[in-house]
Amino acid sequence: MKNVLSIQSHVVFGHAGNSAAVFPMQRLGVNVWPLDTVQFSNHTQYGHWSGSAIDAAQMVELAEGIGAIGMLPRCDAVLSGYLGAPEQAQAVIDIVHAVKSVNPSAWYFCDPVMGTAAGCQVAPGIETFLVERMPEVADVIVPNHGELQRLVGREIETAEEALAACREVLARGPKIVLVKHLLDRNSPANRFNMLVVSRHEAWLGQRPLYPFARRPVGVGDVTSAVFVARLLQGDALRVAFEHTLAAVNAVVKTTWEANRYELELVAAQDRIARPGEWFDAWAADAG
Repeated sequence: MKNVLSIQSHVVFGHAGNSAAVFPMQRLGVNVWPLDTVQFSNHTQYGHWSGSAIDAAQMVELAEGIGAIGMLPRCDAVLSGYLGAPEQAQAVIDIVHAVKSVNPSAWYFCDPVMGTAAGCQVAPGIETFLVERMPEVADVIVPNHGELQRLVGREIETAEEALAACREVLARGPKIVLVKHLLDRNSPANRFNMLVVSRHEAWLGQRPLYPFARRPVGVGDVTSAVFVARLLQGDALRVAFEHTLAAVNAVVKTTWEANRYELELVAAQDRIARPGEWFDAWAADAG
């Protein structure tokens, strides 16, 4: 049984951060050790929330506590997501180093949540830390389109440009870049694009884009979680990518059909594990 230390936000109501990521990983057969970076009443895109970030030093202490009972060597991967303060980003790096010191084969998956002006809110300074420091530390980095642009410092309009950007990020250290939402001006408007790139492979995939009046939050967190779980379970890169596409589609489709804003994770749980629809990926650099 694989074990993931998942360092993300927690919301009491709804699904974002660990509240979106823990259950899919568990449903896919992975043990999850949630370490919450913040505790909020709800995600920030409601426009109002209560709660606060936990102290960065406490995050490190909690990881050290796992080490004190001899369990840290059993950590197969660290996954980080939403951070509440720049100091927490350094704490994540310290925790990753601590895990790798006792289990050198452990992976670090970084979901570099940077926020948007009109949506997800993050504290000042976090974006700079993620752009400047995390690619050198991460084994796998999982940006969305906007975050990939910020990682390379330029606009990206096509899949070809995104592929070049991913390879630029790979040159800084990661083994894999998963673009969990890719905007491609050449793609049909009703399709949702994803891209995964390693040093030897590059795959593109699409699923339907559902016309939500108000798009649900936490889709990226579910995407990262499924991808982590499938890679840890031994899937080849393309298979893990395709399962991620299919499982996330199942969650989003179930949410769309239920006319809900919060993700219908529990209702879609069987299709997370065994998707009813599959979307074949194709080589991103074919031809």
